[in-house]
Amino acid sequence: MGGYFGSYAVVALLMAIGVAVFAGGLLVNRLLRPDRPTPDKLTTYECGVDPVGEGWAQSQVRYYVFTYLYVVFAVDAVFLFPWATVFAAPGFGMATLVEMFVFLAFIGIGILYAWRKRVLAWT
Repeated sequence: MGGYFGSYAVVALLMAIGVAVFAGGLLVNRLLRPDRPTPDKLTTYECGVDPVGEGWAQSQVRYYVFTYLYVVFAVDAVFLFPWATVFAAPGFGMATLVEMFVFLAFIGIGILYAWRKRVLAWT
């Protein structure tokens, strides 16, 4: 296949093959697995504790705050790895160093703000 649309046809063909392999694996799994549901298997399992009460429970907001902080640090780590590779390249040293300290200052100000508002206290 040549030409402009030939490249897209190859990509579409490879994508279709990938979807077919994935769907085929799921289908074979469904056909070969044992299926013997019992009442014990159909009950809700919660960390080894028998389920008691209704299914709705209110979550405290501090869990979401810690999740957001994790996402901030994950983004920070994702930004640090490429920065470390570019920092060693000639001609990028001082500019990338200043950019990273500005970025880390914003992160630090956010954490300082959360600490001053006592968001990071677990109790």
